[in-house]
Amino acid sequence: MSSQNAHTFYADAVLFDMDGTLTDSIAAVEAAWGKVAKDIGQDPAYVIAATHGKRAVDNLAQFKPHIKAHEMDDEVQNFEESILFFADAYNMYGPGSQLNSPASSPVLNSPLSSGSATPDLSFSPSNSAPSSRASSFVSPRRPSFASKLNNMLTMSVVPEVAVYGQGPQFEDSIMEEDQQDIVMFEANQKKHVLEAWQQEATSVDRSVRILPGVKRMMSSIPEGRYAVATSGAKTYAYGCMTRVGITPPKVTITADDKRLKAGKPAPDPFLLAARELGFSAKNCVVFEDSPSGIRAGVASGATVIAVCTSHERKHIEHVGAHFVVENMDKVKCESCADGRLKFTVQL
Repeated sequence: MSSQNAHTFYADAVLFDMDGTLTDSIAAVEAAWGKVAKDIGQDPAYVIAATHGKRAVDNLAQFKPHIKAHEMDDEVQNFEESILFFADAYNMYGPGSQLNSPASSPVLNSPLSSGSATPDLSFSPSNSAPSSRASSFVSPRRPSFASKLNNMLTMSVVPEVAVYGQGPQFEDSIMEEDQQDIVMFEANQKKHVLEAWQQEATSVDRSVRILPGVKRMMSSIPEGRYAVATSGAKTYAYGCMTRVGITPPKVTITADDKRLKAGKPAPDPFLLAARELGFSAKNCVVFEDSPSGIRAGVASGATVIAVCTSHERKHIEHVGAHFVVENMDKVKCESCADGRLKFTVQL
């Protein structure tokens, strides 16, 4: 990291926002809020802009005021499960799915058999009958198809599919044709159980991704010296982090934490995270991407580093952050002998 335009300071701990800071699930989040907007007859662009960086419970209370207090926890969970469905749909049920891998084989892990918690994916009595395509499992032309199917699901070449993204090579042309039949059958079954919005979700890749510099930054901070404080509730927060290989730290403050009196832009999430780590927020660094999150960090007294990963610089540079950088690659953290953390920010 060049010393030119580099600024150095010291802190005791780090408080990370999650989405837009550590992970990028913005496409899935916006799709989920877009669905809410359509459900209530509002402009999706307006709802998406109004909800960013805020707790789902606050947003749902604003846009769905008919939700009763005792129903809100379930509504939040259902909404956050819809985010994760939008994030996973393309690769699990759409063109990105690897139907030949054990993790997504039509028998071992389909909506027919997995009991998935994803909303509205289970069969109901009215639609549980197999499609007519199921007759291909037993065909006079291929009397041994069932045994071939079992062999295909357990063949040794399958693990390579997940690594190289290529389907198995068959010496037997009939077996290869059978394999294609399985793919077609599973695709038909998926369409049979998905609602209209879920079918649309399968057509676009909205996968959760880890943002630049995050792995290096988190690995450079000693355990117990960083926390996550997010506007997402537990279902969504843990779901996003684990999908990109981040182990949620012991101190992870989510929006459904009953100790919180208010969410961002109030400083409560960061104040609670710092307290749980055993440090004053004034001696912590906050990484944030949204205006409401930046305001929360500033209000907590922390040194705030804003990353331009979800908003253009012009939309966050005048909100109060101490530093504004392109992404976390522009920040370096080192542990000092006295226990403090040394930060170098390249502007």
